[in-house]
Amino acid sequence: MDSGNDSTKIGPTRFLVVAASLVIIIIGLSLAQSVVVLFLISIFIALLGAPPLLWLKEKKVPSLLAVLIVVTAMIIIVLLITAQIGSSINGFVTELPQLQRDLGERLVDMSKYLATKGIIVDDGYLIEYFNPDDIMGFTAGLLTGMSTVFSDLILILLTVTFILLEVSSFPVKLRAILGDPKQAFPQFTNFIIDMKRFMVLKTMINLAAGILVGIWMYILGVQFPVLWGFLAFLLHYIPNIGAFLSAIPAALLALIQLGPGSAILVILGNVVIGFVIGNMVEPRLMGKNLNLSTLVVFLSLIFWGSLLGLAGAILCIPLTITMKFAFESSDKTRWIAILLGSEDTKEFRIPVEIFKRPRKKA
Repeated sequence: MDSGNDSTKIGPTRFLVVAASLVIIIIGLSLAQSVVVLFLISIFIALLGAPPLLWLKEKKVPSLLAVLIVVTAMIIIVLLITAQIGSSINGFVTELPQLQRDLGERLVDMSKYLATKGIIVDDGYLIEYFNPDDIMGFTAGLLTGMSTVFSDLILILLTVTFILLEVSSFPVKLRAILGDPKQAFPQFTNFIIDMKRFMVLKTMINLAAGILVGIWMYILGVQFPVLWGFLAFLLHYIPNIGAFLSAIPAALLALIQLGPGSAILVILGNVVIGFVIGNMVEPRLMGKNLNLSTLVVFLSLIFWGSLLGLAGAILCIPLTITMKFAFESSDKTRWIAILLGSEDTKEFRIPVEIFKRPRKKA
C-alpha cells in the first residue's frame, strides 16, 4: 500500500478544484480587463526596454540613470509616433461618414456591373452582408481603441519605469525568499532571455513590415499611408491572420478612392509582405520555432482575444508561451505542456504515475 505518492496523482476531486479555480481566474481577468491590459502592455514595453537597460548597466551606468535614459528614449519615440498617427486617426474618423456613403455607392455599382455579366445580385442583399457602416465602423473602433491606449500613456510609462527599476533586484529578492543567496534559476533565466529575444525580434520584424506596407500604400496613392503602415505593424503581432486583417480597411479605402484594381493590389501587397515576413524572414531570424501546436496558436488567439480584446490577440503568443513554461515547471502539469506543444515531444518526460488512479487503502 503505497500512499506516499498520492500527492502526485490526479484524482477527480483535485481535477474539479483546479477546473473551478481556472474558471474563477478567467472571470476575474474578464472583469478586470482594463487593468490587466494596461499591465500586460507595460510588461511588453518593459521587455523591449530591458536589452538597452542591461547594456547601459554593463557600461557601468548607474541603475537609476540607465532607467531614466531608457524611459526618456521611449517617451520621445512614443511622442513621435503619436504625432504622426494621431493626425491620421483624427482625419480618418472625421471622413468616416463620407467614406461609408462612398462605400455604399461602390457596392451598388458593383451589383450593376455583376448584372451586366449575367449575375443578378440585389442591392439591398449586397449592402446587408457587406454593411459599410459595420466594416468602416470596425476600423474606426480599432483606431479609437489605440487612441485609448495612448491616453493611458503616463500610467503605462510609470509602470514600465518601476518594472525596469526592479529588473536587477528581482533575482536577489527571489533568492532571499528561498533562503539561498547562491540559488541559480537557469530555466527561468533562459525563459526570460528567450522571451525578450522573441519580443524584440518580433517588434523589429513588424516594424519592417509596417514600413513596407506604408511605402506600398504611398506608391498606390491610398490616403493615410502612415496609418495603414502602423496598423500593419500592430496587427502583424496577431498570428496567421494579422496580415490579412490589416489589409481590409486599406483595401476598402482604395476601393472608394481608386477603384477595384487598386483594392486588389493593396490586398496582394499586404499578403505578399505578410507571407515573406512570416515564412522567410521570421524563421531565419528567430531560429527555432515557438514549439506550439498550430491548433493551440489558433485557439489561443480566440481565447485571449475574446478575454482581453485587441491586446489579448496581439499578445496571445507570449501569454501562451508563458503558460506552457509554467506547466513545464511541475511534473503534475507537464502533460498539459505536451498538449500545448508541437509534435516534437522528445524533451518531455512525464511520470506515468500521475495518470493512475490512487489505490484505496486496505
